[in-house]
Amino acid sequence: MVEAQKNYQVPRHHTSLKKPLWVVLTVSVFSMLLMCTHMMSPRHSKSSSHAALSSWLPIHVRKLSDEEVAARAVVRDILKTPPFITENSKIAFLFLTPGTLPFEKLWDEFFTGHEGKFSVYIHPSRERPVHISSHFSDREIHSDEVTWGRISMVDAEKRLLVSALEDPDNQHFVLLSESCIPLRTFDYTYRYLMYSNVSFIESFVDPGPHGNGRHMEHMLPEIAKEDFRKGAQWFTMKRQHAIIVMADGLYYSKFREYCGPGIEADKNCIADEHYLPTVFSMIDPMGISNWSVTYVDWSERRWHPKTYTANEISLDFMKNVTTDEMSIHVTSVGEHGDELHWPCTWNGITRPCYLFARKFHPDTLDTLLNLFPNYTNTVV
Repeated sequence: MVEAQKNYQVPRHHTSLKKPLWVVLTVSVFSMLLMCTHMMSPRHSKSSSHAALSSWLPIHVRKLSDEEVAARAVVRDILKTPPFITENSKIAFLFLTPGTLPFEKLWDEFFTGHEGKFSVYIHPSRERPVHISSHFSDREIHSDEVTWGRISMVDAEKRLLVSALEDPDNQHFVLLSESCIPLRTFDYTYRYLMYSNVSFIESFVDPGPHGNGRHMEHMLPEIAKEDFRKGAQWFTMKRQHAIIVMADGLYYSKFREYCGPGIEADKNCIADEHYLPTVFSMIDPMGISNWSVTYVDWSERRWHPKTYTANEISLDFMKNVTTDEMSIHVTSVGEHGDELHWPCTWNGITRPCYLFARKFHPDTLDTLLNLFPNYTNTVV
């Protein structure tokens, strides 16, 4: 019987069908399934049927351009380089300022006694600062004009980074403004940053008009809207990440050309709020904290954060800032801006969030100098 089946041959006059039987059956079954999907979902729109069909089809993966392939190869190679922390390793403090630093005396107290563990770089965009501390003397780099909200702000950050990268002992990099102050002792700050397993770069999704609403169509295909992120520019980053910033030409060019006021409709894209948060969320999302170690107060919900004056500074206020273990991220969703709250962890351990704070008016200097030994030594 089996042998007979093997030898059975279909007569040639039955092969006039052009397509194999299995193809016809497959098409028939597939058509029936589509009809059933449509009949069983009468309340659904056409999009529901399309969604059901799309679940059967293979997911389209965009082919990367040569530039993207090259950029990712460079990033992978840089990230493979292990941190090289030695007794000579330093933190580079990068001051982005219009001119004179009003809190130089406070920073001098922070730095004193720790020479050899830090370096200072200053980018004065308007006028050359007058210094009162030897730690800041002759530390200015080549500078250029900086305009708020423009790519020139990112360019200034890159000038500071490349200057600091020239010293191989600089292993961590901190961006600060003229209104920033230290919240901790130098030793605490050094250990916190140097031995962290991430860079502290704020990056979060803001689905509102001043977040993803700023994404430009011209940024496609390299930067998709769902990859667009927002965050404060005040970063601290490891050497590997600083090198990546300097090596990046692909993503930077997108922000240079297309992130700015009035480029598309009424979108007000601000480069320094989106460039680094977006890039690092795309290329090394596990290598950043997603929150900043620089405290800032957005409670007034204006274009710029609150500036504290002398009558608002007290030891209790400073202790509240230094012991806060929840980071706050203000979105542009809702009438008053919805908030995202994330716990702060250091190498997996819950710790207070902040090492620095801004914005402080120059008239707070004397009060801060008096309080500095007390609020920086808070036990946590």
